[in-house]
Amino acid sequence: MKELLLLHGALGSREQFGEIEQRLSGNFKVHSLTFSGHGRRPSHHHAFTIQNFCHEVLDWMNENYIQQIDIFGYSMGGYVALWLARFYPERVGRVFTLGTKLKWNEAEAEKEIKMLNPEKIVEKVPAFAQALAERHGEHEWRSVMSKTAALMRDLAHTHLTDQDFITILHQVQLARGEKDNMVTHDETDYVHHLIKNSTYKTFEGVPHPIEQVPTDLLQKEIETYFT
Repeated sequence: MKELLLLHGALGSREQFGEIEQRLSGNFKVHSLTFSGHGRRPSHHHAFTIQNFCHEVLDWMNENYIQQIDIFGYSMGGYVALWLARFYPERVGRVFTLGTKLKWNEAEAEKEIKMLNPEKIVEKVPAFAQALAERHGEHEWRSVMSKTAALMRDLAHTHLTDQDFITILHQVQLARGEKDNMVTHDETDYVHHLIKNSTYKTFEGVPHPIEQVPTDLLQKEIETYFT
């Protein structure tokens, strides 16, 4: 069976893929990993950066004697997959991103960082705060959020450029939910036209959070694309 790696998004962990990983296991040798500093896993680095997370994927591949692998990346995980395709092309097969923000500058970063205020989340979205506490730890989730904000500030200056996207020659599928309030149609379509061998799909009625993406839909799309 083909090897398939699932990469989670910011503030996430591999546990979010539990059901879809089980469903896909009949057709793929499915793997997932939790980036360090997430999901109660100690951080290997002083800071969260896309480059650091890419090296974690490469280290995991080397430890498991995997030379090349197809990747499904949700949100930040999709950006890590594209970074790998750009700078380590021989290690990546096909790439499928969902809900991955592709346009980064100072204004975009600050817009997203405004959503990462722990105290406001506790006050206004307590269920989300509780979910983060359960995922990362009662005291650790605020640190995860702070480091994620720093990652976004880093992306404002260290991101994939138009030329980087043009350089990617892999088969890539860029997908977003129609109701995704973080990732726009325009930015996804723009990058779609830069990556030569890419397709672009919009999932009707689907918002950004991975928990709100219908599992049946995700299973079908992943199996169709990677089979």
